[in-house]
Amino acid sequence: MKVWIALLRGINVSAQKIIKMEDLRKAFTSLHYKDVSTYIQSGNVVFAAGVTKSEDLRKVIEKKLIKTFGFEIPVIVRGVQEIVEVIKRDPFKGVILKDKEKIYVTFLSHSPTRIAKEELMGVIDPIDEISFAGSEVYLRCRSGYAKTLFSNTFIEKKLGVVATTRNWATVNKLLEIGNTTLKSR
Repeated sequence: MKVWIALLRGINVSAQKIIKMEDLRKAFTSLHYKDVSTYIQSGNVVFAAGVTKSEDLRKVIEKKLIKTFGFEIPVIVRGVQEIVEVIKRDPFKGVILKDKEKIYVTFLSHSPTRIAKEELMGVIDPIDEISFAGSEVYLRCRSGYAKTLFSNTFIEKKLGVVATTRNWATVNKLLEIGNTTLKSR
């Protein structure tokens, strides 16, 4: 079985699409996934499954979530090794962050077109900066994510893909949980 990380978009934000983590774990367990664990309330699920394609998992999970909770929830799935690669590709590694600065990763459902990428990279923000690597957009946010031009919704609209954003600490914690799950198998 492979260890996967499902990133749900837009749950438990602004009192919308509220899901208790216990209920989310039960939904994943009912799909016969193993070692299901969640991390914080923003929809991060680590689990083991015999399925070998993230796209197959995404479809099954999204169908189960709409059946269980009654609303659509976009899901992006990555394997633990893919998260290792996300961390390795960090374009801001070595940069010393100032007080309020943080790094975020926006996970994309699929690679956008070259034209869409160029359009997004052409957006100039005097405060924050972005970089592409793989199927992710990395954001160095200097004034807090709530104030950035490069919000999840903005990136989705510019690129024409589904996206979900996590802060750097969460990405690293998900890798830690994924590695622990791998070792316990």
